[in-house]
Amino acid sequence: MSPGPALPAWLRRVAVFDLETTGIDVAEDRVVTAHVGVLDAEGWEIAARTWLADPGIPIPDGAAAIHGISTAHARAHGRAAREVVREVTAALRSLLAQGVPVVAYNASYDFSLLAHEAARHGIEPLADPSPVIDPFVIDKAFDRYRRGKRTLEVVAQHYAVPLAGAHEASADAIAAGRVAQALARQFTLPETLIELHSRQIGWARSQAASLTEYFISVGRLEPEERLDGTWPVRGAPPRD
Repeated sequence: MSPGPALPAWLRRVAVFDLETTGIDVAEDRVVTAHVGVLDAEGWEIAARTWLADPGIPIPDGAAAIHGISTAHARAHGRAAREVVREVTAALRSLLAQGVPVVAYNASYDFSLLAHEAARHGIEPLADPSPVIDPFVIDKAFDRYRRGKRTLEVVAQHYAVPLAGAHEASADAIAAGRVAQALARQFTLPETLIELHSRQIGWARSQAASLTEYFISVGRLEPEERLDGTWPVRGAPPRD
């Protein structure tokens, strides 16, 4: 059996990023935990930081059941949301400025929510982060017709990437980085980060259009409604 493509040089040191939040509305929900780390070529984390925020609003029971952080715990042990959002944004901005790609699974969710949080707290958002690697978008582009869900847990299992403690920010971030490396070993990705980033913009737009058509066909969307396929940040957060 062929070993597949070699790991591109730009995937031998990657940053990883994940948020756990109060909900799924990128414009209104808040950061609860965040993780930013760096993986080496073997997928081992060589630098990392995790944050716990007091989001300033109650954490719904449904969200707490997923990530395990209650309102009481966040208020007792979390730091001010503005401080956390500022530090996470600064960490990502520094890595991107160094040319280190940031891997985030379903990146348009995490980066969009973080951008809205930054604007909410008077912090300059990451309005157009680059280079970003999104295994969710890449997997759907290269294995379009594979049946089944595309959650991180399912996709990690498909590519034989261990994921212990799903929905915990550090575990999800590390697994996403390892899935990105697994994808690069299995498929021939674009040769440069610039090209990969640009291709993902188009892939995400096409995937949203295809899903829109499907949702309209099964009655989940009205014919005039459209899913937002903008990537990696959906919509522009308001500026002061």
